[in-house]
Order: sequence, then C-alpha cells, then structure tokens
Amino acid sequence: MSPADPVSPTPRIALGVEYLGTQYCGWQFQHHALSVQQVLEQALAKVADQPIRVHCAGRTDAGVHATGQVVHFEPPVERPERAWTLGVNANLPDDVAVRWARPVEADFHARFSAMARHYRYLILRRPVRSALWHRRALWTHRSLAVAPMQEAAAALVGRHDFTSYRALACQAKSPVRTLHYLDLIERGDLLELRVGADGFLHHMVRNLVGVLLAIGRRDRPASWAAELLAQKDRARGGVTAPAHGLYLVRVDYPDAFGLPSDLEDLSLEARPAADLKPDDRGPGRNVPGAGGAGSNGPDNGRPGDRGPGETRPGDGGPDENGLAVI
Repeated sequence: MSPADPVSPTPRIALGVEYLGTQYCGWQFQHHALSVQQVLEQALAKVADQPIRVHCAGRTDAGVHATGQVVHFEPPVERPERAWTLGVNANLPDDVAVRWARPVEADFHARFSAMARHYRYLILRRPVRSALWHRRALWTHRSLAVAPMQEAAAALVGRHDFTSYRALACQAKSPVRTLHYLDLIERGDLLELRVGADGFLHHMVRNLVGVLLAIGRRDRPASWAAELLAQKDRARGGVTAPAHGLYLVRVDYPDAFGLPSDLEDLSLEARPAADLKPDDRGPGRNVPGAGGAGSNGPDNGRPGDRGPGETRPGDGGPDENGLAVI
C-alpha cells in the first residue's frame, strides 16, 4: 500500500454494485440457493480476512438485474479504498461487480437514507427471440401500441394508493407511494419503461408493466390503468411481468453523503443491438421523495415490508399473451 492510498478507518463504507440476476435466487441470502448478497459478502470477507455483513438499498427478486445497487458495511479492518473495488472484484464471479467505493459517516444507511429509486424494464418487440438478450429483456412477438401505453402511464404518476399494483403477499404497512415519473422510450425493437418513485411495493414495477402490456396489445383500453388504481383491488389487476426484464438502475441520496452522482444509467450502455445509441441518460439525481424508499423486490425500504422469494420462470416460446422468457 503506497502512502497516497487512503485507508478506511471510517465507520462505514458504501459500495455501488451491478449484477446480472439470472443465476441468483435474488439479492437476499437464502439457505437453499445462491444469492447476490452471499457472493458479495464472501468476496469482501476475503479482502478483510474476516466476515462482513452488508446492507443494501433494495432486495431485488430472483432474476432481477441491477446497475445501480448500493450497499454499506462496517469495515472491520483498514484497507485502501481500491481494495474494496479492485480487490473485491477479483474475488467476485463475472456477473457481479463493484463499481465504486466511498467512505461514509455512521448515520448513512443504504436502505433508509435513500430518497428515491429508479428502475428500467426492457421489452424486445420482434417476431423471433434473441440470443443476445436471453434473460436480459422480455420478448414479445406481438406488436405494441405505444401511444395508449404512454397515455395510461401518465395517469399513474403522482401520489396514489397502489393496492391494485402490489403483490397479494406484499407486507408493506401502507400502499401509498409517490410515482415521480413513468415513461416509455422506443429504441429500435427495444421498448424501455422508466420509472422512479419514493418507494416501491412488492412487484409494483412488474405489475405496472403487466398492465401497460395489456393496453399495448389493445386487450384493454388506456383508461384501464387508472380504473385499476381507483379500485384498489389487486385481484382485478393484470399479469405480473417476468423478473428478467427489470433493472435497478439508480438510488438517490442526499448530497451531504458525497456519493457518486455523475454516473450514467447503464441500462442502455451495453446493449447488444447495433442500432441502439449509448448516450441516453436518465433524469437527474436527487429526485425529492418522502421517507425511505424501497425496491421492487421483497423489500420496499420500510421496516417489515418483505415478501416471499420467487422462482424464475422457465424457458419456452410465447404464451397466450405473446410474452416469453428469452
């Protein structure tokens, strides 16, 4: 270690983490299967030479990906900051990586200090399945009418009771959330749904996508999204979209914590399709929110809001809705 390398005697270290969730049972440690949390903690333990427990911004479900997950831990030993990136990455599998590491004060918490979270959901629209997008996007062979989907999405922005858009097993104490934006962006064959909120209920993003897909297929009118919202009844809602099209792309924190704020959203950065431009960026950071924010997985950022883990859907061709795992 050179004298110029800063060490980390600080109370806590924050990490930015990205991963492909395909091979994992989700973020959270499970006894029956491999999780992202498990492989990250194992890599950190090798660098620290003793066990480390991490806390994340959002516990994503099985098959969900992340480009902007944030975690924190209390370092038991002093290490240069680069040891928490380069050293940890050397001990991680190829589908998990630490992007950055920063020392933070003891009052920082990856989950409860968050102001907002941002997700992307990718939908590939073309007649045949893709090899390059296998389990990285939802494939539909049916055409989608984007205009009514956009109309429906606009009606959902704002502070609402999202009971109709949460899982029946959701344990959140309140179904009220503030949706800051819900946009649809077309890039060739790819349709990207972008959403940001102060918190998300269990399966909320995937249920939003399921409703918008039904509207895009013209199985339902654009008004259906708002009608479901008003009914406050999940039993009347649409199909939950598969997990593999979903990405946690950013978590916003107060500027005082000094975490990276100039990183591009990576949901578009490494796209396999040659006709997609990598210069598309998400909205600015620090979107104001109300209270702690959560994930679209079993944890919405509020104490006790968890749901059971889910199994990954099987391979196969399109179902009766024209959707398939690819």
